[in-house]
Amino acid sequence: TRDGKIVAAQNDVIADAGAYASTSTKVLGNALLACLGPYEIPNVHVDACAVYTSNCPNGAFRGFGGPQGHFAAEMQVNKLAAALGMDPVELRARNLLHDGSVLPTKSVIPAGCTIRPVVEEAARRGGWIQGPAGWQRTGASAAPPAPASVRTSLDATRGRVVRGVGIACTLKNVGFSLGFPESCAAWVELHGATEIERAVVGCVGAEVGQGAHTVFQLVAAEALGLNPAQVELRVDSSDVTGSSGSASASRMTFMSGNAIQGAAARALKQWQDEERPARAEFVFHPRPTTKYDMATGAGDPNITYGYCAQVAEVEVDLETGHVHVRRLISVNDVGKAFNRQQVEGQIEGAVAQSMGWTLLENFKQVDGHIRTEHLSTYLIPGVLDVADVIEPVILELPDPQGPMGARGMAEMPFIPTAPAIGAAIHDAIGVWL
Repeated sequence: TRDGKIVAAQNDVIADAGAYASTSTKVLGNALLACLGPYEIPNVHVDACAVYTSNCPNGAFRGFGGPQGHFAAEMQVNKLAAALGMDPVELRARNLLHDGSVLPTKSVIPAGCTIRPVVEEAARRGGWIQGPAGWQRTGASAAPPAPASVRTSLDATRGRVVRGVGIACTLKNVGFSLGFPESCAAWVELHGATEIERAVVGCVGAEVGQGAHTVFQLVAAEALGLNPAQVELRVDSSDVTGSSGSASASRMTFMSGNAIQGAAARALKQWQDEERPARAEFVFHPRPTTKYDMATGAGDPNITYGYCAQVAEVEVDLETGHVHVRRLISVNDVGKAFNRQQVEGQIEGAVAQSMGWTLLENFKQVDGHIRTEHLSTYLIPGVLDVADVIEPVILELPDPQGPMGARGMAEMPFIPTAPAIGAAIHDAIGVWL
């Protein structure tokens, strides 16, 4: 509508599955919702399909359909804002999801929807202010320059570099989705005489560099009122510990944290009942999810969500077309940051990886043959290719379902980087990607 309310969306999502389906249909399940963005849209029609081709099989990657879907959604929202002559933050503010919102799948979004404060924090840090007329960027022109005027300016001044600013936001599911069984097991054993002297915690969640085992130790220490140094981990034997599930789907902190917290509560009860040592097991089962109805799209696809918004400041070289990101602000609601340094590292790593996907990486296939099989032809970012400054911003707005309020967050900082950079390029030179 003219006042910026999004009332309908229609999308077709087609995935190149390659010669085998692999995880393509599961990726489509996420992309189907992601392509509508974190917005309350009353009328939606989305068709999604995976197509067999002679290309190599395509599988899962960080974001699992979220980056592709949200790129379409966020670029469209930025284009709508430009068409309406409305600030892109203001347009988002009029349409963002909130607690009680009904998703396009006809289910209510899980409690703890915090996309609005996340977007507002990113906007403020990116130079926007909220006034009587809504959100506006300070010092921003009414509209991006037209390509012709950019060229005229170049000819007149012989300048080569222009700058722009863009914003994008996302929601990302936490845990397995669409009816897939989800659980995680842990046990806690307490040792001591009158006071707890040490705790042994069993949880076999995989450590693949994300710092999961540090989180296990910190969750247990907080749940038991101990110093982390008093907590010993047993993470190497699924013979004596039930399954934790995979280290994927932004689930490990959420699932293992809840399992350890549950086992700790049971062990403390046994300790109070004078059992020495006190040992308890707990298997955490989150609320169930459901598949989409094939005819209507109705369903309750995800356990809960994390929320992220980013602002990109770019320079565009008008002679070469080279895009350099000067600054990338990434605001992430993680519910609770058990270890802030680890969370910041996840954000910085996700942003750097996404910059490669956005600006450098180009996987080429011809008649089913890969043409970019070497690092000399498939470019990944080096230290000089990422943003001059990556600003990780951590919000801790508790998720009612999370362990001590924590949300999974490893994938969501990857997702809005591409549309934020795309919007910044348009702000600089007036050209949409």
